[in-house]
Amino acid sequence: MVVTYNHEDEIQECLTAILASGGNWPAEIIVVDNASVDMTCKQVRRIQEIAASRFRIRLIERPTNTCFTRGVNSGLEVSDGAFLMLLNPDTRVAPDALSQLMSYLEQHPECGLVAPQLYFPNGKIQASCRHFPRRRDVWWHALGLSYLFPRHPEFNHWKMGGFAHDIDAEVDQPQGAALLTHRTAFEKVGLPDPRFPMFFSDVDWCYRFRQQGWQIHFFPAARILHFKGTSIYRNRQRMIRTSHISFSRYFFKHFSGWKNWLPNSLTAVLLFILALVRILLNFLMVNLSRLIPNKIKGNSA
Repeated sequence: MVVTYNHEDEIQECLTAILASGGNWPAEIIVVDNASVDMTCKQVRRIQEIAASRFRIRLIERPTNTCFTRGVNSGLEVSDGAFLMLLNPDTRVAPDALSQLMSYLEQHPECGLVAPQLYFPNGKIQASCRHFPRRRDVWWHALGLSYLFPRHPEFNHWKMGGFAHDIDAEVDQPQGAALLTHRTAFEKVGLPDPRFPMFFSDVDWCYRFRQQGWQIHFFPAARILHFKGTSIYRNRQRMIRTSHISFSRYFFKHFSGWKNWLPNSLTAVLLFILALVRILLNFLMVNLSRLIPNKIKGNSA
């Protein structure tokens, strides 16, 4: 299942790669479009016609873009397959990746969620797995300790700085760009929580898988190309605000009670400050990037 929003440049190659990876198993590709204003839906319909003899591609056109997570849920609610795959439109699956992931789940009944190895267009492996975040991880990040000690098991615990992403492993939270689950686990865990509109919906979902007793595995033999961030960087400042609000919401949801109120609140204040700093830096970088070319044109004239 793929959720799109103005992804006309990515969706054709994404769907074509899925079609090329198909084995002898029946499959349905669900594309949920969050009210795109470009040619995304037209591209999907064109692929529908090409794939009609082998795959069913179902296009769900939502009238408004309420949020990414609600788009995901729109697709999951109508799915009926034994396996359910969440896939970003800026991905390209390798020819055998989907078959490998499904076989892995069949061979590991204790596993409720499995993720592939993600890599950049230049072939470099993406750091796609993390531990569940702790409040003190936010403070290590704010103090710069996670940058000073990138492989330290405490100061970079959340982002798993010492994990090479090249071995099979049980992990807490793989990146939501490519996740495969099966019907039994999904029905126990339920839909992603729309209170996390875009960011941390995957973290929260993984946390709930673990609460239900399911293991989450990273399986690097299955590889998927991920361009990463094509949607996020279109509206960077809004994404920064959304991500920091969701980060705070995650702590208040999973660490509740009066004993957690003060540490949650202090962490939320810190996240607010960090968001302001990131928004200001982004604003300065954008405006400097516009100013420098203008100066170069002026000097050359």
